[in-house]
Amino acid sequence: MTNSPPPLRIIFAGTPEFSVSALKALLESEHEVVAVYTQPDRPAGRGRKLTASAVKTLALQHDLPVYQPETLKDAEAQHVLASLKADVMVVVAYGLLLPKAVLDAPRHGCLNIHASLLPRWRGAAPIQRAIEAGDATTGVTIMQMDIGLDTGDMLSKVSTDITPEDNASRLHDRLSALGSSALIQTLQVLQSQQLTPEKQDESCVTYAQKLTKAEAEIQWSEPAETIVRKIQAFNPWPIAFTTFQGKPLRIGQAALQSDQGGGEKFIPQGNSKKCGTVLSIDKAGMMIATGSQPILIQQVQPSGKKMMQAYDFAQSRQLLGHRFL
Repeated sequence: MTNSPPPLRIIFAGTPEFSVSALKALLESEHEVVAVYTQPDRPAGRGRKLTASAVKTLALQHDLPVYQPETLKDAEAQHVLASLKADVMVVVAYGLLLPKAVLDAPRHGCLNIHASLLPRWRGAAPIQRAIEAGDATTGVTIMQMDIGLDTGDMLSKVSTDITPEDNASRLHDRLSALGSSALIQTLQVLQSQQLTPEKQDESCVTYAQKLTKAEAEIQWSEPAETIVRKIQAFNPWPIAFTTFQGKPLRIGQAALQSDQGGGEKFIPQGNSKKCGTVLSIDKAGMMIATGSQPILIQQVQPSGKKMMQAYDFAQSRQLLGHRFL
C-alpha cells in the first residue's frame, strides 16, 4: 500500500476578482493555504474610500494571514515570505513583480495561472486582446514562473472556444473557473513528482498590451468585424464609445448584422451612406453603417446614466439618419 503524498503548504498571491476562484479552489482542497499576499488597499468608488481587494476580502472570511507589501524587492519582505516555509506559491493576477529571491523561496517555486494559451498573449490584457484579435480559441496556462514576463515553462493548458456572444466579462469568468480546476490538477501532479515542463516557443510569442481609454473610441470607418470585436473586448472596461452631442456614448453590446428586417429605416441618398450613420431602428437595436457591413448596436450608456437598450435610448431622440462621429 502506497502512502499518499502530504498536502502542500501554499502561499497564495492575487488581487482582483479573477484570482478569487483559484483561492476558493485551494481552500476546498486538501492543501493548506498558509498565507495570502495581495495588493495594498486602494481608493475606490466615488468617495475614494480605501477598499480591500477581492482576494483580501475572501482571505479574511477564512481567517487567513494577509500580507500587503508595497513591494517584494526589499530584504525584509523577502525574509518574511521565506519564513513561511511554503512548498509552493500560487500567483494569480497579483500585480507585483516577483524578484528571484521570492521565486526561489518556496520549495517548488512559484506557479502562475495565466489567462491565455502561452506563448500567445503574454502580458497585461490577454483576455481582451484575444477577443479583439478575433482569436477562435483561448484558454489558461499553468506556468512555472521565472524572472521574465510570462516566459516560464508551461505545466498544463486548458482551452475554450471564443463565441460571438463572449465579451471580456463573460470570458473572464469562464477562464477563471477553468484556471482553478487546472491548478488543482497541476498540484496533484506536482505532489506525485510527475510534472513535465514544456518550453515556450519564442517564435510564437505575442504581447497583450495594457488597455487604454483612448483606444476604446470607435472608428466607424473600420470593418464591422473589427468594431464588434472591440466592443466585446472592452466590456466591462474601458468600454468602447462614440460621441453623441459632444459627450461620450458608451456601447456595451453589438453584433454583426446584415441591413435587413423590420423597423424604421433611413434610406441614404446618393453617396450619403457614411460610416457612423444610423440606418435603421427597431427593438433589436440601432443598425449603423461601418467601413464594411452594418452592425447592430444593442446596448448603450449615455453620459451620467446606466447602460440601457439601444432601442430605448433611440425612442426619445431623433436618431434615424444621425451620424455618430
